[in-house]
Amino acid sequence: MIADGDRIAVGLSGGADSLTMMWHLTERLSRIPIRYELFAIYIDPGFENGFSGALAEYCAKTGYTLRVDHTDHGPLSHSDHNRENPCFLCARLRRKRLFEIADELGCRKLAMGHHKDDIIETLFLNMCYAGEISTMLPRQSLFKGRFTVIRPLTHAGEDEIRQFARDQAFPEFVNPCPSAGHSKRQEVKTLLKQFYRTNPKIRGNIFRAMSHVRPEYLLK
Repeated sequence: MIADGDRIAVGLSGGADSLTMMWHLTERLSRIPIRYELFAIYIDPGFENGFSGALAEYCAKTGYTLRVDHTDHGPLSHSDHNRENPCFLCARLRRKRLFEIADELGCRKLAMGHHKDDIIETLFLNMCYAGEISTMLPRQSLFKGRFTVIRPLTHAGEDEIRQFARDQAFPEFVNPCPSAGHSKRQEVKTLLKQFYRTNPKIRGNIFRAMSHVRPEYLLK
């Protein structure tokens, strides 16, 4: 995922996932033979009672290089013209801005904090709402190779990350988005948790199934 001399933009959301990723990417520099630079980026969606100031203060204290980009993506996505799926538009606008800033910083890699459970949930979201079998990749080349998205937490579960964040006493930032906890992803997450309670092997089986596809048994 990472090579010597890389300049890596890191999508920092303020959540346990991205803070855990930033910690690990920074910590490992002290014990590996290669060098790379990290540039954290937080896209402020523009809601009232946001936490960009507190996040910037935490990053300054921790020694992280952070750029905060203030936008109106949140209110725009929740406007009367886009009631059906505000999360989709907001996420698309946020990703677009992340790539633009990464380009400005001379970064050709963008690290995202998606973990094992995010990847499983995306599979189900795409099947249910996009009518396709697809998900996020650990390493993904985009825009004809201009950028590479990396997801260092691909094999880490959400529970493991939450426990690590508690052990490290990472700050907890309250998400001001009115759709927080009420999104399509949250619905899928709740459904999957019901499956996992019946059989602890289901999560691992779904994750392994994504690299064990038998196309001869799929519709054409």
